[in-house]
Amino acid sequence: MPLSGEAIRLMNYIDDVAVTLRRLLAAAPGLSAEERARVAEHLEQARPSANDVLQALTSR
Repeated sequence: MPLSGEAIRLMNYIDDVAVTLRRLLAAAPGLSAEERARVAEHLEQARPSANDVLQALTSR
């Protein structure tokens, strides 16, 4: 069964998020310990999280 345009669009969003995460990983070593801690806290508090989305996709 072929994917709908919406499913393909969502997969493209996931690819965009993965690119952003790779950029974060590349930049993290250049941050001070305090900056890493603040960015980590910000990421932990971001909602919805990737886990929230994964749960929504797998729980139906």
